[in-house]
Amino acid sequence: MILFIHRKDLRTTDLPAFDAIRAAGSRSLHVLILEPFLLRRQRYLEHSGRNFLAQVSSLQQDYTLQGKQLHILYGEPDTIVRRLSEAYPIQQLMVHADYTPYALHRDQSLRNTSAELGITFKLYHDSMLCDLDDFMEWCGRREPFKVFTPFYRRWRSYLAERFHPPFSSSLTELETSALDERITQDFLVPDEIKLQLEQPTSAGQKMDASRSLEHFLNLNLQDYHVSRDRYALESTSRISRHLNTGAISARTVYNRLTEEEAGIEEWLRQLAWRDFYLYQARLDADFFSYEKVYDLGRLETKYFEAWSMARTGIPVIDAAMTQLNETGWMPNRLRMITAMFLTKNLGCPFIYGERYFRLKLSDYDNVLNRGGWLWSSSLGFDASPYFRIMNPVTQSQTHDPSGSYIRTWLPELAGLPDKVIHLPRPDAIVDLKSSRALAIEIYKEILNRKVAAVKSANGNEL
Repeated sequence: MILFIHRKDLRTTDLPAFDAIRAAGSRSLHVLILEPFLLRRQRYLEHSGRNFLAQVSSLQQDYTLQGKQLHILYGEPDTIVRRLSEAYPIQQLMVHADYTPYALHRDQSLRNTSAELGITFKLYHDSMLCDLDDFMEWCGRREPFKVFTPFYRRWRSYLAERFHPPFSSSLTELETSALDERITQDFLVPDEIKLQLEQPTSAGQKMDASRSLEHFLNLNLQDYHVSRDRYALESTSRISRHLNTGAISARTVYNRLTEEEAGIEEWLRQLAWRDFYLYQARLDADFFSYEKVYDLGRLETKYFEAWSMARTGIPVIDAAMTQLNETGWMPNRLRMITAMFLTKNLGCPFIYGERYFRLKLSDYDNVLNRGGWLWSSSLGFDASPYFRIMNPVTQSQTHDPSGSYIRTWLPELAGLPDKVIHLPRPDAIVDLKSSRALAIEIYKEILNRKVAAVKSANGNEL
């Protein structure tokens, strides 16, 4: 028997493990483990946790509709695998890889446990569009790319030549096994989390990944290169909340996108940025510990609460943070603007904003979120230069001249004229000009005083 554990692969098609299970011709026990560490501190009530659990619930419905069985358990993966091995003749354990420090530690523990139990441990790389080892060999490189543009050129050529199409096996072809009720009771999902799994979804959330993708390609792809930064128009795909939980694969998205005849390049670059950050997470030894590579001692947190509560007095910042807090969504340009404002103008260490987004973003992914914050704080590979600091007022005036986004999320400012609505309010907590000058001085010093890297053991997740 094969034990397959779902993680960030919440779908029933295009899974390399499913191809392997079908090829083995064996019955398989399909389990999804809700891990206490990943849902600690009531994360299941935050936007990121709620989206993940909604996708888990959707996955279980897919299994049921196809007459198959998915068993959702709560507990430590090692403990659950040991218990399952006592009850079933498990010969192989199959999972798809994740690359955070927590995930690497968890999977090494599972590998060790499997070896102890005489179970073959199979780990499949599923999240990137390009196979990392093959890509590096094809490029003739030993060292990773540190700048996005040359990476993108090679990535684009590599996929044109060696793209692996979606895997063909589906759940309907597999023979799934039932689970002893006693084991279910031993690892019962807590009532408060079960309640979230059973929450009815809104009409917007009900739209599945495939429909979201088709809707975007049919209506918004052609104008994406122009509209992607006009955040008030809501013309982006929002496919990320499905893609980042694995409810749809990057292969499926890429495969479908390349069927289009025009307008694909700018959106394709977004998929490339996704691969670039995943690439860095696997090859940059400091990716998860840059806060310990650099001395951030001159930074402070006194303005963090005002930023997180949308009380900075800078209209576009407060509007964006209000949307995030209320809905779990923020357009990409506003993510860059708010992140750079926190790290530069407010002089706050990036890790505070990264952790806040970890909770609040419904489309949260640890690697992509960290990559974005490293870019905004001028740390890591191909980050924004320390002296390039986005002015939130100028950004607001440029990308939403009428101020309609601010009027939507800060209705108390709706009556202001177009020329005034973008400007700092009288109670703004920081002066943009002087804080920018100070940020340039501080970050120049930070980047010039690199300290010895100390690798983080855990604490980065999902």
